[in-house]
Amino acid sequence: MPSSDSRPNLSYRDAGVDIDAGDELVERIKPFAKRTMRPEVLAGIGGFGGLVEIGKRFKDPVLVSGTDGVGTKLMLAFALDRHDTVGIDLVAMSVNDILVQGAEPLFFLDYYACGKLDVDVATAVVKGIAAGCETAGCALIGGETAEMPGMYKEGEYDLAGFAVGVVDRADIIDGRSIAAGDVVLGIASSGPHSNGFSLIRKIVAASGSDLASPFDGTTLGAALLAPTRIYVKPVLALMHDVKVKGMAHITGGGLLENVPRMLPPGLQARLSRSAWSRPPIFSWLQRHGNVADEEMHRVFNCGIGMTIVVAPEHADRAIKVLGGAGERAHRIGSIVAQPAGERATVVV
Repeated sequence: MPSSDSRPNLSYRDAGVDIDAGDELVERIKPFAKRTMRPEVLAGIGGFGGLVEIGKRFKDPVLVSGTDGVGTKLMLAFALDRHDTVGIDLVAMSVNDILVQGAEPLFFLDYYACGKLDVDVATAVVKGIAAGCETAGCALIGGETAEMPGMYKEGEYDLAGFAVGVVDRADIIDGRSIAAGDVVLGIASSGPHSNGFSLIRKIVAASGSDLASPFDGTTLGAALLAPTRIYVKPVLALMHDVKVKGMAHITGGGLLENVPRMLPPGLQARLSRSAWSRPPIFSWLQRHGNVADEEMHRVFNCGIGMTIVVAPEHADRAIKVLGGAGERAHRIGSIVAQPAGERATVVV
């Protein structure tokens, strides 16, 4: 048995961790994070924790938090070697979630994990995160980059995000005021957003299609990778103009499982399939996967990324406000008494 003196002197780098790469990444992302700063931020990137005050304009502030990831949509990014938009998805999934309760996002943190850090790839991802934060109006104040050799396949990584927002207690949106006769509005999505990609990948594989093949003025891969829309600023503007009774972010579970989350017991959202235009990518998925209508509505957003309930007298004004903010909104249904034995949301 060799003596201890003959043993090699091991370092962190011998385990496959590149400390210098981590330092380089921090320096690269600082300018992107700086562009997202808000006046409430007291200390951001670089410390052990970010410091943020709530601010004086909230009378009775309540913090609202949310966390999410991008899911297996990342596998599409790996296949296409395109990493500049998944960061936008990451931000969107969390900020849209807290928005439905009326919260304005204050700050965001990310978690990026990989086997071996590729600074160029990580920079592209974080640049997308910063772009998403700018769109949402929230500050990117920190995060964690974890390099774990042997944990991930070469060239792959995982993402998670964490958003914290604030709303005055009197302005919390919880759906309790929704009543029969109210109108359901839908805001257009940009595609599948970040949900249903386990099924999407199976459909693509079964179809034998090439992700580089032309599709609707772009490529199939680019259409599927289109980033999740961030609805924060248009919806906050709407909330200052119109009384919003309830909202649902259409994520995993599609229209059929997310819309009921905002409804009081005994009510049903009755949605009309003909009320909005479905992006071509959903028709492609349904055709090539032979997916039933109900399953489409249960898995995908089918062209509606956010639903909003308002009183009927406010519906036209709400559509106009959202349109002025750059969003395509439609009357997609109404609230009725829930018939016995029927689910809380139906698409007819």
